[in-house]
Amino acid sequence: MKRQNVRKLILIISLLLFPVTIYYFSPAIIIMGALEGIINGSFCVFALMLIGSIFFGRLFCSYLCPMGGLQECTGLINNKTPKLGSRNRIKYVIWVIWMVAVILSFILRKSPLKLDFFYLTDHGISIANIYSYIIYYGIICLVLVPAIIGGKRAFCHYICWMAPFMVIGNRIGRKCRIKRVKLIGDKDLCVGCKQCDKKCPMGIEVSEKVQNHDMHDDECILCGECIDGCPKKAIRYDFK
Repeated sequence: MKRQNVRKLILIISLLLFPVTIYYFSPAIIIMGALEGIINGSFCVFALMLIGSIFFGRLFCSYLCPMGGLQECTGLINNKTPKLGSRNRIKYVIWVIWMVAVILSFILRKSPLKLDFFYLTDHGISIANIYSYIIYYGIICLVLVPAIIGGKRAFCHYICWMAPFMVIGNRIGRKCRIKRVKLIGDKDLCVGCKQCDKKCPMGIEVSEKVQNHDMHDDECILCGECIDGCPKKAIRYDFK
């Protein structure tokens, strides 16, 4: 459990830093910058997410995402696990609409492209005035409400505009057989207790994947809860 305590501590620190970093995760800031021909910090962060996920999957979601940290806290209110289903596709619809808007914004820009990583921030700090707090608390509510109503990681399941980048990157890494972080399940060690299913915050039937010798799942955030919850150590991290 030491790994999970460290993971959650890092997530809480990331959440505490969210007033500083919020604009670097903003889909709106990318569009605003694109209309002015500016490649900003948010654009760079999302590009890094895509590239990083080729090698590290969705580790960002489980170890660094400030919204993940907020949802860890809401688990104290509603700890049920959302069921995987068609509603998981909502985030992809949101992502496609956003991507179309970004592309059109760059096409319709009236200025040459330039890089400004700290665009619309005050010396790199996102929340620098009282009006910015309206945006900040709006995002907090956008994450809180689904998590309180739907349960663990509900925002990740249904709304998150960052997840599709990492899903795409993870699929690229898998398709190209690139050395990357993944889970390995040992069917012979598994005793069918299904503790891994109960521990998984993303509602994945991990035990079934162990039996099928295929641990891949687009919703897996590689948090390691299934590893630490398995009494027989039938699941482990691997990098190959």
